[in-house]
Amino acid sequence: MDELVIMKDKQAVTSSLQVAQTFGKRHDHVTRDIEELIAQSGSPKLGNEMFATGAYENRGKQYPMYYMNRDGFTLLAMGFTGDKALQFKLQYIKEFNEMEQQVKFQIPATLPEALRLAADQAEKISVLQPKADYTDKMLANPGLETTSVIAKNYGYSTREFNKLLHGLGIQYKQGKTWLLYAKYQDKGYTHIEPYEYTNSDGIDKVRNTMKWTQKGQEFLYSFLKSKGILPRIEQTA
Repeated sequence: MDELVIMKDKQAVTSSLQVAQTFGKRHDHVTRDIEELIAQSGSPKLGNEMFATGAYENRGKQYPMYYMNRDGFTLLAMGFTGDKALQFKLQYIKEFNEMEQQVKFQIPATLPEALRLAADQAEKISVLQPKADYTDKMLANPGLETTSVIAKNYGYSTREFNKLLHGLGIQYKQGKTWLLYAKYQDKGYTHIEPYEYTNSDGIDKVRNTMKWTQKGQEFLYSFLKSKGILPRIEQTA
C-alpha cells in the first residue's frame, strides 16, 4: 500500500488523490464531498482548519486537490462503509499516529540539558557546514520534491538522472513509474503520489509518480557525493 500520510507544513496530512485511490473512488467525487462538508459546516474557518487547497500536475496542466489533517479525514471518511473501508480507515489512523509521533520533540527541562542540546547542535552545524549551501536551498524544504527538480540541481535532465539512479542500483522502472529497489524501500525516502488523468479513450485513470521526501533527498545527496557526484552549487568551476 502506498504511503497514506505525509508531512506538509509540519503537519501530518493525506490528500484527496490518495483517499480516492485507496478507497476506489473518483477524485472529483472526493473533492465534491469535501466541498460539501465545508459548505455544510457553515464556517469557512472550520473548513480551512481541516482542509487546505493544493494542486497536482497532469500532462503539463495543474488541477485542484485538497490536503486534509486527521480531523478532516475523519469527517470525510465517516460516510465510507464496508469491510474494506473499515480496514483502510484503521490503516489511516495507524499512519496518522505514527507520523504525528515522529514530529514530537522534548523541550529541555533544565539549564544543563539546554546547554548540552546547544552544544550538540553546534557540533552538528560545524560538521555539516561544507554542504550548508545546498541543504539550505534544497534540503531544508520539508515537503516532497520531484525527481526533475533534483535532477536540475545536479545538471541532469530528468531522463538522464533516472538512468543514473537506475545504474547505481537505487531504483527500477515498473510500467511508467520509477520505484526503489527493495534494500531502499520502507526507509521513508520516497512517497508515491497518485494523479488523475484521462486516457485516449476518455476514461479517467489514476497513475502513480514517485516523489522524494526530505530524508530521501538527504540520502541521495550522501550517496551521490560518495560517488563523486555533487549538486551544481557545490561543483568547482
